[in-house]
Amino acid sequence: MSIDVSIIVPIRNERESIPVLGAEISEVFSSSPWEWECVWIDDGSTDTSVDEMRKLAQADPHHRHIALEYHRGQSTGMVVGLRNARGKIIVTMDGDGQNDPHDAPRMVEMVMGGEADAVIGYRQKRHDNFVRLISSRIANGFRNWLIGEKIKDVGCAIRTFRAECAKNIITFEGMHRFMPTMLRMNGCKVIETPVNHRPRSRGKTKYGINNRLWVGLLDSFGVRWLMFRRVHYRIAESGNPREGDEED
Repeated sequence: MSIDVSIIVPIRNERESIPVLGAEISEVFSSSPWEWECVWIDDGSTDTSVDEMRKLAQADPHHRHIALEYHRGQSTGMVVGLRNARGKIIVTMDGDGQNDPHDAPRMVEMVMGGEADAVIGYRQKRHDNFVRLISSRIANGFRNWLIGEKIKDVGCAIRTFRAECAKNIITFEGMHRFMPTMLRMNGCKVIETPVNHRPRSRGKTKYGINNRLWVGLLDSFGVRWLMFRRVHYRIAESGNPREGDEED
């Protein structure tokens, strides 16, 4: 069966959010005209998240899960999801329930309609604590300044893009914080759209200054290096091989 849309949800210790968010995703996409799947990637949870994912997949075959053996970080979960997704269009969102699945169909339609290859959400009214807001604003501003971007909200996890945009994408720990830039580096047209942001009502946030701000600032230098040192070219002409010649 051909899949139109794959929703990728990396999670870690989100046992309370999984059944609620899963039900929302099912409700939203079951009323859409698309064939869809939701791929949950468990990043070495120490709670019962894997059990909750199994229950969800048994109740609705649109959902499937992948459990990593060890905790490897959100970027690894994202990469695993991208490599296992079967859809022509990819939707990513966080597993904590703060992203609103109801935003996703509109973003999918924007990509399918040709407005862009990738649509990145930006949170209109953020429901985060003071430390997270400040660290996010500092890191976002610094990234934009250093790598020449104008992304309003690089930390917003709800994104939609054509699957081919992520083909051969450069992967590294912290990649999820630079997805708009990584997609642009792959030659994709990227635009932004406002999205809803909900208060976290279940579980605990896993991000703060030590594991978000400083690491993000350091990674910005690496991304700037990649932007200027990557190999990129356009083929002006390519002749047909003669019969009997071998192609590399």
